[in-house]
Amino acid sequence: MLAICLPLLQANAQKLIGGKNIIKWNVGSMAARNLHFTYERSITKNISFSLSYRTMSKGALPFKDQFQEAINSNDINLNNFQIGNTAITPELRIYLSMGRMKGFYIAPYARFATFDLGAPIKYTASTSPLIEKEAVFNGKIKSTSAGLMIGYQFQILTKLVLDFQIIGGHYGTSKGDLNFASTLTPFEQTELKKNLDEIDPKPFKFTSTVNAAGAQIKSDGPWAGIRAVNIGIGFRF
Repeated sequence: MLAICLPLLQANAQKLIGGKNIIKWNVGSMAARNLHFTYERSITKNISFSLSYRTMSKGALPFKDQFQEAINSNDINLNNFQIGNTAITPELRIYLSMGRMKGFYIAPYARFATFDLGAPIKYTASTSPLIEKEAVFNGKIKSTSAGLMIGYQFQILTKLVLDFQIIGGHYGTSKGDLNFASTLTPFEQTELKKNLDEIDPKPFKFTSTVNAAGAQIKSDGPWAGIRAVNIGIGFRF
């Protein structure tokens, strides 16, 4: 009797645990004000494809102190800086042990991101009396990059998975276009242009133009990012 029931119990257990699809919420991204969701689909026993969507509503700059050190400019008011972003990340996962969509994995991926910025640049509007203003440049920077991530996915309970993303990194290119619209006097144009030229955004290349109707910044350069430790909680079906 036991010999008959045991295979049935094992089959039912596999049915409960199994499933070629997982929907995950990446909980760790909340630390940077991101909502991040992933759909993963098994292709073979050891390979799956996933597609992630990340979004952050426009708001205050997270990790402001680190940005201040990187930019090294007093002309950018990071206290009033606004940033939002969206990113789509297709990913191929190769599981090295333990079977379908579980165990240690390596994951080559691509990332297509858009950053919505409001960057306040200080400038002098008058010297007698001294009047300082901020030119808020609004626009977007778009990046395309490719990278590799390693992690470990646990099957817990019957339908619950825990995705421990250990570390990843990507590299690519970016282009941006930021605009400021305002009527500027010749003196204001000179002062704003001077401050824009003093910003050293290496390794990015900034090109700025200023006229009586406002100003424009164009950015071009490499793009790099790190996917730090993150935890995703998923439902398998």
